Amino acid sequence: MRAEALKGHLDGLLLAALESGPMHGYAVKEALREATKGRIDLPTGTVYPALHRLERAGLIAGSWSVVAGRRRRSYELTSAGRTALGGERASWQEFATAVTAALGARPWPATT
Repeated sequence: MRAEALKGHLDGLLLAALESGPMHGYAVKEALREATKGRIDLPTGTVYPALHRLERAGLIAGSWSVVAGRRRRSYELTSAGRTALGGERASWQEFATAVTAALGARPWPATT
């Protein structure tokens, strides 16, 4: 999938990946890849800055842990993040319905 197709939807995708519970950044990336059967495989250089931005916005909360002697940061949705995810889903449904109507209609109605 082209990166430009995801513009405006990255936050919603990351919030949705965290809906099932806390996970570290790489696991968020992998959860999204698996949920989309590999169609969305974001580079880590996209995921981590977005997670930090969502954390600054109060939509997710991060905490440090040590696993196998290595520090890693895990993220989870906040209540504001759950609310934002609901809004993202509603916006996506509206957008998808409009695009489906436009692209699925054949032939286009004639304009006069």
